[in-house]
Amino acid sequence: MTLAQRIRSDLEQAIRKEDKLRCSVLRMLLASIRNAEIAQQKSLEDSGILAVLEKEAKLRRESIEAFAKGNRPDLVANEKAELAILEEYMPEQMSREEIIAAARKVIEELGATGLKDKGKVMSQLMPQLRGRAQGREVSDIVSELLSVA
Repeated sequence: MTLAQRIRSDLEQAIRKEDKLRCSVLRMLLASIRNAEIAQQKSLEDSGILAVLEKEAKLRRESIEAFAKGNRPDLVANEKAELAILEEYMPEQMSREEIIAAARKVIEELGATGLKDKGKVMSQLMPQLRGRAQGREVSDIVSELLSVA
């Protein structure tokens, strides 16, 4: 079962159970996937759907941060609930140690010596970690490792 089929199946179940939040999130997700398919003029495979999921999850995280600064706990709770639903479809997130190990391996392969090589490292590393690690965290770790090197 592909990721898109799983999302559609879960939407049908949510409709039957009258779970309004889950229905709303899954409909939004399917619309985002469809928009990405239209933009790319082809059907998305699981990797493309993961990219859409990452984008939507990132939007939720940014909203949570903004609403927390604006002292809106009601909106923070709603965004967290939506994020939790989205994360059900994403692969398990890597630990900091796993990201460091992957980053060290790429740095070693490329022979990166300083922050000037960060772009090269990130362009090699991010496709390997797609969906399993947040870009901001990976970027911070790569910067730390290259500033020490």
